[in-house]
Amino acid sequence: MAARTNSAPRSNRVLVISLVVIAALVAVLVGGELFVRHRVKTCMADQFESQLGSQVDVGLSWKPVLLQSIDKNVPYITIDSDDTKFGPAQGMQVHAQVNDIRIENTANSSGTIGSSDADVTWSTAGILATLQQQAFGSLISGVTADSSAGTLKFSVGPAGLADLTVKPQIVNGTVKVDTVGAAILGFGLPTDLVDGVVQILTSSLQTYPLGMQPTALKVTDDAIEITLEGGAYTMPAAPTQQQQQEQLSSCGLLV
Repeated sequence: MAARTNSAPRSNRVLVISLVVIAALVAVLVGGELFVRHRVKTCMADQFESQLGSQVDVGLSWKPVLLQSIDKNVPYITIDSDDTKFGPAQGMQVHAQVNDIRIENTANSSGTIGSSDADVTWSTAGILATLQQQAFGSLISGVTADSSAGTLKFSVGPAGLADLTVKPQIVNGTVKVDTVGAAILGFGLPTDLVDGVVQILTSSLQTYPLGMQPTALKVTDDAIEITLEGGAYTMPAAPTQQQQQEQLSSCGLLV
């Protein structure tokens, strides 16, 4: 009877020790996962900030980064930016998802992606700020959007003395901006001004990161909304050896 009595406390001690060890291992794994996720998010942000021209917030997929370090495959990341610049554009908001990422730092590449998609919103406030940075910008006093007509109207001169109306639309996979109307008291606006506005809008909506192309465009009551899609893409190498070394140090587990 005494032997059975003594065995019970020993069993309890073994159970307690086992639970403590398991809890410690879980804590180490969770702590390691959080640490590595932070480093990889920083690395990914560095990779894509150069593509988007602004600071970005990166979200990682559900897959544990420690597991990703074994199979070298990142299922996807999400990217959010509130001040993206495509060409001369200012104030673009972007929400993107990049799929099947492999960080592979070489002399010619910093990695590859399988596909990507993005939703871009360019507000009338951002459009106005972009145009007012140009040489003719002091002439543009306001921008309004007409969702029913799919057009943008620019007020020109003091008190909106003149109007310039344009219509952006996708033609053969690129955004084209057509002049719908341009008049001041019944007379045409200067050609240089009209061409300047159209050129800035077109160049802002012409080139996108990661090889993405516009597939849909909609004018809302206060913005242009564009849907982008992209296929396989090779990311360019970091411009300097120091930047490559910094990316390797933070992304090393995925290389």
